[in-house]
Amino acid sequence: MKQEDDIRQAVETMRKGGVILYPTDTVWGIGCDATNAEAVARIYKIKQRDDSKAMICLVDSDVRLQRYVRDVPGVAWDLMELAVKPTTVILDNATNLANNLVAEDGSIAMRITREPFSKELCYRFQKPVVSTSANISGQPAAQNYCDISQEIIDAVDYVCWSRRQEHKPHKPSSIIRLTKNGEVTIIRE
Repeated sequence: MKQEDDIRQAVETMRKGGVILYPTDTVWGIGCDATNAEAVARIYKIKQRDDSKAMICLVDSDVRLQRYVRDVPGVAWDLMELAVKPTTVILDNATNLANNLVAEDGSIAMRITREPFSKELCYRFQKPVVSTSANISGQPAAQNYCDISQEIIDAVDYVCWSRRQEHKPHKPSSIIRLTKNGEVTIIRE
């Protein structure tokens, strides 16, 4: 299957409220429309994860990020631009996202992806895409497609074909918490 067709199928699935399994700029992810509370709830159920634990969203650009976070601190742009590996930033004042995706304090974890497949997926979808590791909560993250359990594969609506043959090490992103008053906390290196 061509990557273009794969992305079209994934986007169509998410627009209908479905859940996808897809390669990201880090590990394989379970994704959905980050503005659809029912789809987000399905991911929590698939992962057998408490919905008080936040999930990450991917976007394709800084312009898109600004539509879903009010008042992005200047240091966030510097961090994302200068990062040498995928870096997720937890920001205050999330807006226009599913309520069950936003943390109790109003923050959201966002990452601008530069990896070609996930960047194009986010660009074509035109909204943030949930990106949580393709595993049952507490189990190791799926670095490659072959690491994903059949239970996860069977639970989603569409499994992307792109990068399924890949066999190389992938790590989760760094996670940095920023507050509007400039406080920086490293959550995961």
